[in-house]
Amino acid sequence: MKAKYILKYLIVIIISLQFGSCSSNEAEQKFEQTPTERLNTQKKELNDVLLSSEFGWKAVYFTDNTVLGGYTHLFKFANDGTVQMASDFDSDTKTYKSEYAIQLGSTVSLVFTTKNRIHLLSDSNDYPIDLLRGKGYLGDFQFLYYGQENGEIIFKTNRSVQELRFVKASAADWANLPKNIVMEQNVIGADTRPLFRLLETNDGTTKHQFDFSFSDVTRFAEANSVETGYAVSYDMGIGYTPTGIIASPAVEVGGQKLSVFVYDDATGSFTATGTNGVSAVIKYSTKPLVLTDDYKLLLPASGNNVYAYIYNLTKAEPANSSLFLSLLANSEASAGTGLMISRIQPWFNNPDGTSYIEYRFAAVANPAVTVARRYHYFSIKTDAVNKTVTLTPGVWKSVATAASPAIATPSFLKALDDEFMNPQGLYFAKTPVSGYTAYTFTSTTTPFRMVAYSFQ
Repeated sequence: MKAKYILKYLIVIIISLQFGSCSSNEAEQKFEQTPTERLNTQKKELNDVLLSSEFGWKAVYFTDNTVLGGYTHLFKFANDGTVQMASDFDSDTKTYKSEYAIQLGSTVSLVFTTKNRIHLLSDSNDYPIDLLRGKGYLGDFQFLYYGQENGEIIFKTNRSVQELRFVKASAADWANLPKNIVMEQNVIGADTRPLFRLLETNDGTTKHQFDFSFSDVTRFAEANSVETGYAVSYDMGIGYTPTGIIASPAVEVGGQKLSVFVYDDATGSFTATGTNGVSAVIKYSTKPLVLTDDYKLLLPASGNNVYAYIYNLTKAEPANSSLFLSLLANSEASAGTGLMISRIQPWFNNPDGTSYIEYRFAAVANPAVTVARRYHYFSIKTDAVNKTVTLTPGVWKSVATAASPAIATPSFLKALDDEFMNPQGLYFAKTPVSGYTAYTFTSTTTPFRMVAYSFQ
């Protein structure tokens, strides 16, 4: 081999040895600490950063955004192992003191060792819906430390290994936390607002509309397209802020992810704004986005159909409006001490040609036993264009027979009954519930809506 080639090979070997030596030195420096020493270093690092923020830290905790919304928590850590904590889990936004620890295991973790607001999300005995029976709100109180990024502390939950970030809190965060509860009422919707809601997206050129429904019990919303051939839907957890809501997962429109919605009190709408004309807005509508032919089920051609509000079945459905529930409560309070309305049962097209609403009363102490009934007879007319039905009031009776005499209008039922007899009509439509078939009777002019079990 010629001398010049030998020289080239020697140079390559020398350079390789030099690089190998550098890599070896770096590896030695990287692993010069024992695993325990590295964990202790991380422990100190986490402790220092927890104590470093003047007003503590804030986390909006979405325990599972496929079924639940987000809960804002504020933390102020102290050197003595105590933490001041507040949350918007419910209307109690006061600050409470408890203890925390930074523990060593396979990794470093922050653990809230004594009971405080964060534990409300992990109590298996407190669950918002039957689907979560024995699971609570799917929360955790131990968070594995994964470092810091852009001034935020990165954790993963111990049980679900879900990322959770702490951001620096401000004095305003603590002062304004009660405003989250006020915002909750805006998301639910006041009695003065229409009952129908929609999500409208704009990708800069095209708008799409989605029927929107929200459950305040789970802080979860669903939005389904009402357009034929456009099979898009959004399911999202909702977190409250003093100025609006946070959606998780974000609503993706035109390739942009929109998660922060700002509330407008004048219209009751929530708007998320992107760039280049991209937006998403949750707003009210005075009528359903989709008008169905379900009202035809109430006509004579459909035969004798019966529906019912049932106190231990339909009352808990979120589709019942606040106005309906308040009128129901007022009627019960005025009916007499210890009485309740166990059923409100509209009967259509009875064999004798009549139709009426049956109000069934029971003692609160024994709801299964009916103690009285009142019947309000009506005739029905329809509007095929607006797809509504109007119940025209007739006589009241205490016994549903042709020979029984008419009675005076029960004063304690009048306000509630007037909603069914609205001269502007009602919408009647099937509504999704779990375990049975149900329909809603909804006013065309007021925020009144009752969920009714279908006996058909």
